[in-house]
Amino acid sequence: MTTVILMGPPGAGKGTHAELLAGRLGVPVISTGDIFRAQVAEGTDLGRTAQRYLDAGEYVPDEVTNAMVRERLAAADCRPGFLLDGYPRTLEQAAVLDEVLGGQGRGLVAAVILRVDQEALVARLLRRAEIEHRSDDTEDVIRRRLQVYGDQTVPLINLYDERGLLREVDGSGEIHEVRQRVLNVAFDLTPAE
Repeated sequence: MTTVILMGPPGAGKGTHAELLAGRLGVPVISTGDIFRAQVAEGTDLGRTAQRYLDAGEYVPDEVTNAMVRERLAAADCRPGFLLDGYPRTLEQAAVLDEVLGGQGRGLVAAVILRVDQEALVARLLRRAEIEHRSDDTEDVIRRRLQVYGDQTVPLINLYDERGLLREVDGSGEIHEVRQRVLNVAFDLTPAE
């Protein structure tokens, strides 16, 4: 079973490269951002709650996110493995993920992190905001999201590095260049046939 986390700050390209990496690994992408946006679009209670946090550049509370991810990882399509995009984001979420995976008799294969310079991230996200008309991508909110990432998610990088699971990918440059770097990591994670 291939269970992989794709990490990186907002705007690093996780959404752009998640499908590519998951496709190469033969597993589904589980994206908390996509799930939150679907809930917002459907006007559910979770969606309204999530929208308040997303608009402020904050993380959706762990109890909401953990329950959603726990349910999703129990689905049949996740049995052969999965790629998590946007989860875990905190040490508490990582502990819940460890518990869920332990209960399923599996563990993580790798935590892949996309690294990009902060000012390049701000520029990318502002460009995306213009194209996609996203309310959660104003400059103030972007900078807040990057600060929250630094405070809450960066400790995960150390955790997964200590466990020998961290794979770093330079996420700067043209999409095709980053795509090749991601594929190189996927090749290293794919069992020999």
